[in-house]
Amino acid sequence: MADSMGDTAPDTGQREPYLYRERTKCTPEEEARLERQHFWKIIDAFRYYRTHVQERVNRTERQFRSLPQKHQRLLSGFLPNLAKIRRCVDQNYEVLQAIVHNCIHMFENIEYGEDDYTRKVGPSSTFDMDKLKSTIKQFVRDWSEAGKAERDSCYTPLIEEIQRRFPADQCDISKVSVLIPGAGLGRLAWEIARLGYACQGNEWSFFMLFSSNFVLNRCEKENAWTLYPWIHQFSNNKQSADQTRAVSFPDVNPQSLPPNSNFSMTAGDFLEVYTDPDTWDCIATCFFIDTAHNVLDYIETIWNILKPGGVWINLGPLLYHFENMANELSIELSYEDIKGVILKYGFQLEVERDSVLTTYTENDRSMLRYLYDCVFFVVRKPADHLSNGTAPSKDPQLDTSVEKEETVT
Repeated sequence: MADSMGDTAPDTGQREPYLYRERTKCTPEEEARLERQHFWKIIDAFRYYRTHVQERVNRTERQFRSLPQKHQRLLSGFLPNLAKIRRCVDQNYEVLQAIVHNCIHMFENIEYGEDDYTRKVGPSSTFDMDKLKSTIKQFVRDWSEAGKAERDSCYTPLIEEIQRRFPADQCDISKVSVLIPGAGLGRLAWEIARLGYACQGNEWSFFMLFSSNFVLNRCEKENAWTLYPWIHQFSNNKQSADQTRAVSFPDVNPQSLPPNSNFSMTAGDFLEVYTDPDTWDCIATCFFIDTAHNVLDYIETIWNILKPGGVWINLGPLLYHFENMANELSIELSYEDIKGVILKYGFQLEVERDSVLTTYTENDRSMLRYLYDCVFFVVRKPADHLSNGTAPSKDPQLDTSVEKEETVT
């Protein structure tokens, strides 16, 4: 995901140690307790949404009413627009409550306890509320007609490359296994499965998991739901109506996959879920590799789990998610550095485009718009490579390639 959020730690002259969660050891009981705690924290964020946004609208109203009366009279449409925003907030809230309804039973192997609707929901952090607002915009990107142009620029290059590498007229594509880490709300993985490939999406964010579960398993009619994704944006609006415009979803029926489709979604940390070597024919990453604490961990895992001859297709920027988060390990590498590591692992570079312009959950009517200049590449794990799942320092073949690279340099 492209959103990078977090507060910068104050400089007190003494640096806190970075917490690298892969190295944090907990007992199974403690790990289960922490996961349950996190699960309910995200549920509470969904339930706190209306209070949080209405407080923002109330603040805007108070500030407006503090203006001189002669100025207020010049803006006769201001308060009616705020009333409309409040109605949009209520509508968003109803959708969010539908999303988390009964989601405590959405995982096959984990139970988080029964919901207590009488439990008072306290304020959620700004971080969690920003993530929830970002999730609302994900519905536009993945499952609305308004997001089609963005999907065409991000997803279509990946899909076309998969079809080029595994053409339906030359192989049984139902046996071609494709993995989509960081699958978000699942549209890319769904589209690949719709074409006939065996596709699995992986996601670790509960915000995304709750929402993708709702779309994929509980939406059966096109454009049956409506959200107002831009009401949180009070700046850079050309027209007041731009802030309150509606977006309907899903633009296709998620239940319309062919009967024999092989499509699934898994929940969990990519590095922890996928450890079996030589498993996948293709891994496609879209706006994903910069979500790592250490992107080398991602590269190593992809190398290990790809079958010999398998391909990794990537498109995205390098907006490192943990860069400004206090007490979080974050290694920010240039694409040049990443490419060098990929080649040292033994991947063969087959396609590279260093300038693919695209957006991410863009408000196309905003006066401020971000454009990503992404890198697109396709690399292949050599067909004659016998994976042993070891780290680079323990792989003699990899050590040799590193030494040759250093000698040339």
